Amino acid sequence: MLDIKQFDQLKKTSAKSFNDQKALIKKVMAGRQMKCDTCGTIIKLVVPEDKGSPGLYCDKGCTDISLDFI
Repeated sequence: MLDIKQFDQLKKTSAKSFNDQKALIKKVMAGRQMKCDTCGTIIKLVVPEDKGSPGLYCDKGCTDISLDFI
């Protein structure tokens, strides 16, 4: 069972991860070349017209953020 301190820490790390991913998505969609933190390859944006699963991906699969386009 989680106590209050563990729950607060979990909330903080989850919020930071979400905000980091949101910032990365914004930068890549704005045209900036961003590198994967794990492998260092360029992160690519796949849009629905590319006949793939839309999202942000690196070549090795370390970064794998699926996106929904409406």
